[in-house]
Amino acid sequence: MTRGEHHRIHAQDRMQRNRLRVAQEAARLMSEHGIRDFHHAKLKAAERLGIVDAQALPRNHEIEQALREHQRIFHADSQPQRVRRRREAAAEAMRFLATYEPRLVGAVLDGTADAHSAVCLHVFSDDPEAVTLFLREHGVPVELQTRRLRLNRSEQADYPVLLFAADDIPFDLTVMPLDALRQAPLDRIDEKPMQRASLAAVEELLAEDDAADDAFERKLSAALR
Repeated sequence: MTRGEHHRIHAQDRMQRNRLRVAQEAARLMSEHGIRDFHHAKLKAAERLGIVDAQALPRNHEIEQALREHQRIFHADSQPQRVRRRREAAAEAMRFLATYEPRLVGAVLDGTADAHSAVCLHVFSDDPEAVTLFLREHGVPVELQTRRLRLNRSEQADYPVLLFAADDIPFDLTVMPLDALRQAPLDRIDEKPMQRASLAAVEELLAEDDAADDAFERKLSAALR
């Protein structure tokens, strides 16, 4: 092996180690400080670690993998319960918002939700103000924001966002037109159409959670006999 090849391999190895370090630190920041934006998390992580090489910045899916690993190692006792509580709250809200064809998205759906996570729903109406009025008529105070989502590789659009809390759980509703039911916006992690779950799908997830809990309790009881 020539000296040049040795330096090239060493540099590539160092870059891969730094990518992993940044991904792990970004995951820690997201889990412990409630940072929700992957890009912001990895820039902050790189700054904290003193890493300035742009090639050492991990992709979003690498951070998501590190986040799941961080939760498995440090929050195995509490994180599943937080996910379940938010899925139960999501199902209740989706029944309440049934007129607007709600779909669950984000961390509560994919199982990476933590103590900082909101229940994120897409709701559908060609009159966005109707959703706001519906909530306020039922005594739900909402905060209004705007969110830009990517519809495809070249097109973006802004949508109203309604924020509120119920039973100490934050909710985040993106109001989209009815025709957006046919095509989900792109996911921030893999740039593929975002995964969305109907109420029936969320209820299936809760049933699976119940079955897993029952299986664990039976296994634990058998071990203690």
